[in-house]
Amino acid sequence: MPLRTILIEDSETIRENLIPTLAEMADAQVIAVAETASQAVDALERHRQEWDLAVVDLFLKEGSGMSVLRAARDRSPHQHMLVLTNYPTQEIRRRCRDLGADGVFDKSTELEAFFDLCRAYGV
Repeated sequence: MPLRTILIEDSETIRENLIPTLAEMADAQVIAVAETASQAVDALERHRQEWDLAVVDLFLKEGSGMSVLRAARDRSPHQHMLVLTNYPTQEIRRRCRDLGADGVFDKSTELEAFFDLCRAYGV
């Protein structure tokens, strides 16, 4: 069964590349996309019982991925949130984990580890 995923990313180029790669590398099916924090919170709520994974960028068209993490703190145990960012400083990693992120990955250097964890969730 595919990993039902909500992709929260404002870059169209990254979305266009990430959606097929998630399908291929992690058997993930993107069921919703959001470009802003409010769209993300709406998508998470609208698909409350359906999603398994949320991939969250921190810097969105409007709002922040941090507020998305905060809004999803009461998610079910089988639902995971992974941050994929260009700014994975130690402080950002700590703050994301404090807000409930299951992992924080650098878009440029940690994609292999990101996909490994996605695959583990699908097992």
